[in-house]
Amino acid sequence: MLAQRTLACAAPRMAFARAPLRRRNYSSETKQFAGAEDNEFNRERAHIQEHAAESGEFWRKLCIYVAVPALIVAGVNAKIRWDAHWEHVAHEPPREERPEYPYQNIRTKNFFWGDGDKTLFWNDKVNYHKRSE
Repeated sequence: MLAQRTLACAAPRMAFARAPLRRRNYSSETKQFAGAEDNEFNRERAHIQEHAAESGEFWRKLCIYVAVPALIVAGVNAKIRWDAHWEHVAHEPPREERPEYPYQNIRTKNFFWGDGDKTLFWNDKVNYHKRSE
């Protein structure tokens, strides 16, 4: 009984959802209002809709013609600087020969992971810590 009642209640809603779209074949495409529709509220809404369309078009063009090229230029610049940095690093002495200053790699107690000497974000290409001799 419950299933029949549920189906009976849902049938009108399902029929409305499946109804084909009805088109107004002879409606005018212009936004001109006439008669009772011609009031300040409708004119303002039409103006807001036109402004929104123009603003959306502006931001679409801004994204396509300004933001995308700017991202490409920034990416090329970053790649050039990255390569120049690693070229410079290649000319430095080996990490084992570099001096270690007292303010670098201060350890008051060992970390509880690994060998206890490396931080959580340790990078073997960049970081080096001389053990106490």
